[in-house]
This record gives sequence, structure tokens and C-alpha cells, in this order.
Amino acid sequence: MPPVLVTRGRQPFEVTFLVAAGICGLALLLGDTRPASVAASMPVWLQSTWEVGLLVCGVVGLVGIWWRGALVSALAVELGALFLLGALTAMYTIALFSVSAGQATAAGAFVSAVAVASWWRSGQIIRDLRRLYRVSAEGGA
Repeated sequence: MPPVLVTRGRQPFEVTFLVAAGICGLALLLGDTRPASVAASMPVWLQSTWEVGLLVCGVVGLVGIWWRGALVSALAVELGALFLLGALTAMYTIALFSVSAGQATAAGAFVSAVAVASWWRSGQIIRDLRRLYRVSAEGGA
């Protein structure tokens, strides 16, 4: 049986996005201000949830990347954080475009690229988890 290759985290872009998400979430929670597009397009409870989500996905994602335990657990933790990061950055993209429309093209393109990259990596992790499951079900692991 051929070996199962698993794409682990620790890619510079992924780590950077997760660090930035954690820092942004913390800064938003500790600061008095929110981005104008978020303040204008989200109710207060959702703004707070969005901020906490950024902090949580950053911290949890980094924990998953550097997890020393079972590989499947590490990938599952990383998957949850990246899927959440994709959702949170998509929320911000929607807020940007709903408030600023064409003026948000550059910022919206960059932020939506983070969402796409997060979901792309999530897809890779799902593929790897399926491969690991198949190998273990066949008795190879």
C-alpha cells in the first residue's frame, strides 16, 4: 500500500493569517472602535461575535498547527479554525461591499482572498482526513 501523504500546516501564509486574525480579534475586543463597515452593517451582538471569533480562530488554528498529539486531532482542530476564519473574513467582505460598494474593491478583494484560501486549505484537510480514514479502515495504520 502506498504511503499516505498529509499536507500539514505551518505554511507561512496560513500561519500569518491565523496570527493576524488573533491579533485583530484581540485589538478589536480591547479597543473602542470597530471598522465603519462592520459597525454599519452588523448588529452589535454580531460585531462582538465576529471579534471573539477572530481571536478564537487565530488561537485555535495555531494550536492545531503545532499540535503534538494525534495527527487526526491536529488536522480536525486546524480544519475548524480555518473554516471559521473563512466564514469570518467572508462576513467582513460582505460588510465592506454592502457599505462601501465599489470603493471597497481593493480591500474586499484581499479579504475575500483570505476566505478563499482558508476554505481551500479546509478542503485539503478534509481530503487528508478521508485518506487517513481509508487507510485506517483497511488496517494499514
